[in-house]
Amino acid sequence: MSTDIAKAFVKHFQTDVHIEYQRMGSKLRNTVRSKGGIVGATTTFQSVGKGTASTKARHGKVPVMNVEHDAIECQLYDYYAGDWVDKLDEIKTNQDERMVVARAGAYALGRKTDELIIDALGTATIQSGDDSDELTKDKVLEAFEKLGDADVPDDGQRYAVIGWKQWSDLLATQEFANADYVGNDELPWKGTQAKRWLGTLWMPHSGLPKTGSVRTCFWYHKTAIGHASGHEVKSDVTWHGDRAAFFINNMMSQGACLIDNTGVVFMECLES
Repeated sequence: MSTDIAKAFVKHFQTDVHIEYQRMGSKLRNTVRSKGGIVGATTTFQSVGKGTASTKARHGKVPVMNVEHDAIECQLYDYYAGDWVDKLDEIKTNQDERMVVARAGAYALGRKTDELIIDALGTATIQSGDDSDELTKDKVLEAFEKLGDADVPDDGQRYAVIGWKQWSDLLATQEFANADYVGNDELPWKGTQAKRWLGTLWMPHSGLPKTGSVRTCFWYHKTAIGHASGHEVKSDVTWHGDRAAFFINNMMSQGACLIDNTGVVFMECLES
């Protein structure tokens, strides 16, 4: 029996996994600072502090800001998501078994990407409110103030990721969901469940950490979190004659880290 696999099958499968990962796999990767093509087990992200402008005497030397630079190390880890596809199953089902497994692998790796980013967000130390109540307008405005006091840029690159219960809480807040406050173009129920409010793109996510009845949500600037990829999502398809099946392995090498603690505010919300 031949141990070769049709090249077209492999090529199409790898394309399917890549497309599904890009389309539905990760919700947060595009919301953080990302580096690709990393060679090695670690990489570094540069963090630059604030400079101060000052005067100088005529013909005097221009004062040096002495801006602080920090190199933040980001560790990369290898992840795999594999499964079997029986050769004869493909002719017994009405669905594209290749696409089913491709999507499952892409979604699994996408969830892992988001998990890495959420774990990095979880190392932040600036908190808004406490865990005694739900996600309220007061808690949101306190976080808004803390980001502003820290000079976090209001440049369209702020993101807030919250749980689905907190999304429901905000839908009951007039300032978030009422067209009289935000305008028709910013209503959250149009198309994808995400909307812009307070200069921030808000989105619900099911993977946020929950301890007991408390869910932790995050409001951050894109440059505050780093994501690194040493090996983008790839697939390997191998025919196993003794099993009469293809083993399909999806893999990637990625990591995430906190670059700037002042660019992240977390909100602990009571969730029944």
